Amino acid sequence: MKRSGYFLPTLREDPSEAEVISHKLMLRAGMIRRLASGIYSFLPLGLRVLRKVENIVREEMNRSGALEVLLPLVQPAELWQESGRWEAYGKELLRFKDRKDHDFCLGPTHEEVITDLIRREVRSYRDLPLILYQIATKFRDEIRPRFGLMRGREFIMKDAYSFDRDQEGLDRSYRRMYEAYEHIFSRCGLRFKAVMADTGTIGGDESHEFMVLAETGEDVLAVCPHCGYAANLELAEAQTHYEYPEEAEKPLEKKPTPNVKRVEDVAAFFGVPPAKLVKTLIYVVDNTPVAVLIRGDHELNEVKLKKALKAQRIALADAETVQKITCAPVGFAGPIGLKHVKIIADRAVYGLKNFIVGANEPDAHYVNANYPRDFHIEGFYDLRNATKGDLCPRCAKPLDLIRGIEVGHVFKLGTKYSQALGANFLDEKGQEHPIIMGCYGIGVSRTVAAAIEQNHDQDGIIWPLNIAPFHVALLTLNTKDQNLMEVSEKLYQSLEKDHIEVLWDDRDERPGVKFKDADLIGLPYKLVVGKRFLQNGTVELKERRTGETKILKPQEAVSFLKEEIESKKAEGCAR
Repeated sequence: MKRSGYFLPTLREDPSEAEVISHKLMLRAGMIRRLASGIYSFLPLGLRVLRKVENIVREEMNRSGALEVLLPLVQPAELWQESGRWEAYGKELLRFKDRKDHDFCLGPTHEEVITDLIRREVRSYRDLPLILYQIATKFRDEIRPRFGLMRGREFIMKDAYSFDRDQEGLDRSYRRMYEAYEHIFSRCGLRFKAVMADTGTIGGDESHEFMVLAETGEDVLAVCPHCGYAANLELAEAQTHYEYPEEAEKPLEKKPTPNVKRVEDVAAFFGVPPAKLVKTLIYVVDNTPVAVLIRGDHELNEVKLKKALKAQRIALADAETVQKITCAPVGFAGPIGLKHVKIIADRAVYGLKNFIVGANEPDAHYVNANYPRDFHIEGFYDLRNATKGDLCPRCAKPLDLIRGIEVGHVFKLGTKYSQALGANFLDEKGQEHPIIMGCYGIGVSRTVAAAIEQNHDQDGIIWPLNIAPFHVALLTLNTKDQNLMEVSEKLYQSLEKDHIEVLWDDRDERPGVKFKDADLIGLPYKLVVGKRFLQNGTVELKERRTGETKILKPQEAVSFLKEEIESKKAEGCAR
């Protein structure tokens, strides 16, 4: 492809709207343009990368035995009402009415649609197992779209669904998809990790997220470098046992703390570490207030809280509710004397002695509070976020915390949707059973952005070979020189003939502009035709990632690139 005829509007400065590096670089590199909040157009360069990721996904899904379908974006409300998600999904589900006043939504996911298809077509155990997938547009009306393709409203997703007759079959399908995902992200040239995760609004019994490792990732992962345990922080188990120094219980005292309510301020006021405080958080759990106790240096994990209480909905109580329950403003709640409300606690509170809690009155705290002497707790649970240095729940070695970007998620759904929508099969004896389902998603457009978050430097993108829009940037530094143009044309033809994807910058631009654009776009190799060729008949070949430079004759450069690219492609496809 010749740059002079290619639609590639690059930008010199970071756009003000962009916050994360992938958003900045995709806009600057002319890959995407914003149409509306969280909605982007893909330009030719961006679409080439998207298609390459799609092709890798499609090849590996087909290799796994999954069959491709294409399902409608517009979905009838009746299906979502049958599954119980029409109201439960929330405002992210974009609902609308057609001209006949029928309710529809734009599909954020397709569990209902695929289950409806299967219940109409699958009758017998002979039709199972089955895995269907699609690569299609989804829409989720995010409350705060941000970070470009990382948190958009419209996006490209691969979603697959498995259908089995029993749990053993689901386990096999789940393993096939898990392994296919490992192949997909390896072929994309990404550093990733599969971690245990919460099933969220999709539901089900077990799930894993596939995380591209990047310092800019939104998700925090707890990993054990010793045994391989890995989980998203929302699911990572905090250590189960805490050893506190032996300490005699001291008399309870109420102390005035005027305008001192934040943990850090209270700790400083009394001259103690935050671990000597116990926060009392008031939550509304399925319309019932609950007091949750957690150590001052720890953070409550709402996913764990919801699971511990087997709740449908939880929310931090507003200031009015806190005042009504505790008789004090936010910041002064405590368990002592708290009546008519269930009190639960994180496991780290158990065994702690002589700690500080709110006094349930303005500008006051209790010191030397002790359980069970001073108050009652109905149950202890793992309710906090794991922290660096916590002991691994499997091998008891210290955990590390790293950051990642979710690009894939696999779920064991079980019968959540098949029972709700009546997707059943007949076994060999003619008895009817609900089909056992699994669900497997990959954010295809998100993977493009995640690849950039992981692969860039101060000059621009550094594409992994298999998903790079082109393999080689061919730069002719003086297009007015006939000799340089002739050798560039020959190089261009030779590279194309050898199936090496090349973007030839044949524009009448200064060399500095061409170099900056080449680094910004980030193709794996840069082949420079300039003064060096006029002096001694050689060209410069530079690898974008390593900066390694070779001075070669033109045909040597072509031969080297052919061998190098074929070798790296073979590595990416190796099993």
